[in-house]
Amino acid sequence: MAMKSSRFNLDWWIVPKRLIYIVVLIVALSLAAGGAGVLMWIYGNPFKGAPADASASAGARFDSFEGGVRVIRANTRETSLARADTRLLPGDTVQTQEDGRARISLADGSTLFVKPNSTITIAENTSASGTGNTKVRVAVENGQINVRTEQQSEGASNIVGTHLSENHLASETSASFDVREDKTEAIRVSNGAVETNTRNGDQTTLRNGEYVAINQQGGIANREKLLAAPLPSAPRNLEKIAARKGGAISVTLRWQRPAMGTPAHYRVEVATSPFFVAAGKLIERDQLQATDFTVDDIRLGNYFWRVAAFAPSGQASDWSEPQKFVVVSEGGTGDSVTISNPSVEYVAGSIYIVRGRTQPGNTVRCAGRETLTAGDGLFQLQINAPKGAKEILVEAEDTQGNKNTFRLPISPG
Repeated sequence: MAMKSSRFNLDWWIVPKRLIYIVVLIVALSLAAGGAGVLMWIYGNPFKGAPADASASAGARFDSFEGGVRVIRANTRETSLARADTRLLPGDTVQTQEDGRARISLADGSTLFVKPNSTITIAENTSASGTGNTKVRVAVENGQINVRTEQQSEGASNIVGTHLSENHLASETSASFDVREDKTEAIRVSNGAVETNTRNGDQTTLRNGEYVAINQQGGIANREKLLAAPLPSAPRNLEKIAARKGGAISVTLRWQRPAMGTPAHYRVEVATSPFFVAAGKLIERDQLQATDFTVDDIRLGNYFWRVAAFAPSGQASDWSEPQKFVVVSEGGTGDSVTISNPSVEYVAGSIYIVRGRTQPGNTVRCAGRETLTAGDGLFQLQINAPKGAKEILVEAEDTQGNKNTFRLPISPG
């Protein structure tokens, strides 16, 4: 009997170690993804709605500034001079000196103009990611600010707080807030609306063309139609008025009545400083009934003037924008106007800072900006250079009408 035998042929495969690792990794990722899917099915998407809840601090920035402007950091209490690239974070304080003013952009697109001798704090300045909602709050310690808001989304808020009131600004509103030395306050609304809540519980909504005064106890003292600032008409801004060499002349200042409100009288100031600091004031005249005033014995030099109106109730308008006129010698004197140690510092974008020294009292102009040099002749101008410019023109002019132009090279970075 024959015996049968069976044969099995086995083929052995050689599997690379790398392939094993790849397979293990794929299995691990599949298990992780499956587990995450189960958790999301049970508990829902944990990230849903996160963007709507997340708020990011948006640093406010200086659009422009002049004179003495200081920044006090909230976290370190360190004080520094303002720069074009300075970012203001919540809690930071801005102080303007008697010769200082600043324009600041906030997270909601609103603009804050800080006038001389003022102290404000950026209390809140946040933007909610993904929603467009913003929260802006500015605290005024002393002095005066003007605020202009843009169109706001639903849920956004723009608040100005003072010692005596909390004020909610509506969209497209222009208003000013004045915290005075005697601890009283004034609110002016030229456009839009402001909801005001005072410390003693008074609540009101101020609308286009309204004014309210708040007394020291936090109550509304009087509410009336807003008295607008007078409009200067002569001399024209930057006008040159010729005088005989070494002589003095009389200059008549003229202005138009306010567009809103009924004035009882006017107040005029003339100074050698555009900030009307005490040391530079030449003339202060109050209780003027007419809309003109003649200044006598004006000699060669640069002069600035402004006018304010007062209502019978005592309400004071804002000052008019400072107007400059220059008394020059007929034909000039032929003296040389110089600039020494000129420099151009790049800040960011098209922003530069131009510095140098010229004769004291000279006017320096560059890219549509101008400044008046002090007793040491030093000057500094923050400018926006034309796009693609390789150089800028700097003009210096003295009080006798002599001028000179200088070309300074610029380069980004």
